[in-house]
Amino acid sequence: MAQAGGRRHQGLAIGLGIAVLLTMALVVAMLLWPRDDAARQGTAALRPAPVEAPTPTSTPIPLRYAENTNEYDLEGVPDSEVFSILPDLPTDTDPFGDLPGLTARAASERIPVFADPEGEPVAALRAEQRYGGTTVAVIDAHEHWVHVLLSGRQGLPGEGDPSQITGWVRAADVDIDINPFRVEVHLDAQTIHIIEKKTDGTSEFESLDGPFAWGMPATPTPLGRSFIMLNETVSLEYARGYPMVYLSVQSPTLAHFAGQAQATTAFHYHDAHVGAISNGCIRLGAADMTRLAELPDGTPIYVFE
Repeated sequence: MAQAGGRRHQGLAIGLGIAVLLTMALVVAMLLWPRDDAARQGTAALRPAPVEAPTPTSTPIPLRYAENTNEYDLEGVPDSEVFSILPDLPTDTDPFGDLPGLTARAASERIPVFADPEGEPVAALRAEQRYGGTTVAVIDAHEHWVHVLLSGRQGLPGEGDPSQITGWVRAADVDIDINPFRVEVHLDAQTIHIIEKKTDGTSEFESLDGPFAWGMPATPTPLGRSFIMLNETVSLEYARGYPMVYLSVQSPTLAHFAGQAQATTAFHYHDAHVGAISNGCIRLGAADMTRLAELPDGTPIYVFE
């Protein structure tokens, strides 16, 4: 009996040993068995794959004219500035049209200006010059081109069109900024409004308080749109130390003024500032002149009858 029990115990031990070996073999096989990427990457593979955020979409800028990457030698090409006569540049064909609230400024020392984007440069715009006109109001902006108002004249009164001139610059040549302000002068109503467009699309109107003067019938204030070309304080006695805000447009009847080869329209202080009595400038009282001088260069100015 004892011998038979020993054999039974020996058989049991052998069976248990075989079971253990089988179990270990199974574990090793599981460890060595090829697994998919998720298993090989561990818990990281259990996280959902990141979803790429959709690219924001916006209304594309109209591709109206092809890109121009040509390099130009601008030596001999005239600058667009207050004394310039630029017969190859067109005058403004929509003088009371809305503007988008943008300004442009040359991104380098001197850039080409075109009468149209399919031609050759007929003028140049500097980043800096003594009498301003370098921060210009934008009429329209396209993908490769920007249509702008400019300082200077197409021609003298009686010899050409002295109205506000325009031109095209390449978008790559300029820095564009937002300017939310515009000024509206209504001669018949004798009102001046500073209008600021807010980011929510609404507009805030500020009315200047005092009376103002404008051009006599023989030397009228130019109607339509222009922009602030230069803002500076001058030593002229009638200005009484207040700033002068010069505009990009000049007199429709005067070729020259006060011995200068230009007849620039301006906002300025004058003791007499009521009614149609000036040579074309808009004369203001002290408080109104101070307020207008706070506006940035390039601000559009509209003059209505």
